[in-house]
Amino acid sequence: MTLKWLAVVVGTVSLTLCVTGNAVTLAVNGGQLPLLVNLATLTATGTAVVLAVLSELNDRLNDRVSALTEFLVARLNEIESSTGDRNSGFVEGYLLGHGQEAATVVPIGRRGREAAER
Repeated sequence: MTLKWLAVVVGTVSLTLCVTGNAVTLAVNGGQLPLLVNLATLTATGTAVVLAVLSELNDRLNDRVSALTEFLVARLNEIESSTGDRNSGFVEGYLLGHGQEAATVVPIGRRGREAAER
């Protein structure tokens, strides 16, 4: 049972006990339950209602964050599939346009003091 429904059950039972206890006491003695008992049951009911509302808001927030995450992942995948690797496509297109099958690999010469020593 989730926290929200547990809080709803606790609030309902607490309020029912308060009303029933006061009704029975009124019917038997013509009075009401002691103030401390009424305050305790009403405090439990109020706390349960606040907890149930906060739990519902938390569930809604989690659903919205999950939906936003799924949307962002789908959008990023769409952007990645439409763009691809632009540099590799440009180089391949350039080479094919100039009749070269593959580019030759030229080693980079040494720099700095090592080049001066040779």
